[in-house]
Amino acid sequence: MGFFDKLTGTKYPDSGVAPLPTMEVRAALLALNDTGVPFGVRNAHPAEEADLVAQWRVMEPAVGSALSRKQLERTLKIRMRLVPGTREVRTLDEQWTVTWAGDSPRRAVSREYGRGPVPMVSKEWTYERGPDGRRRKVETFSFDTRDMKNPLRNAVLDAGWTWRGVLFRL
Repeated sequence: MGFFDKLTGTKYPDSGVAPLPTMEVRAALLALNDTGVPFGVRNAHPAEEADLVAQWRVMEPAVGSALSRKQLERTLKIRMRLVPGTREVRTLDEQWTVTWAGDSPRRAVSREYGRGPVPMVSKEWTYERGPDGRRRKVETFSFDTRDMKNPLRNAVLDAGWTWRGVLFRL
């Protein structure tokens, strides 16, 4: 595994794992929808230039009050192309962040777009008193891209295929 593989997040299956046919890999990825994961896997539209797409949209809790209220909407999309000749799934990660503002968030005040395998973790905590009277930290919100990528990657690796991250084109 070289430097470029580490940069793109490329992972290889364990030796001795017999590669499954393409349709079984596709079925294994689509079957993730029935396992209670927080994202959806679907067949891609022709404009998406992929075979399958996994997408997760999350609204973070709003902060502020009245007119100063802001809320973040994060969308993570992983486009996957199955390449039977080399038995690899080429993946391209895309992230969008939109900041909504207002009492009932309607107006987008900023938008960001990113591409490539960038891990993103967002967590929020509050402090509350426990039964013993001590303050303790309680997690109220969590968004971690590994919660999406790990089940997809594991399904591909368990099928004996390579998970290859790309930076520009599938």
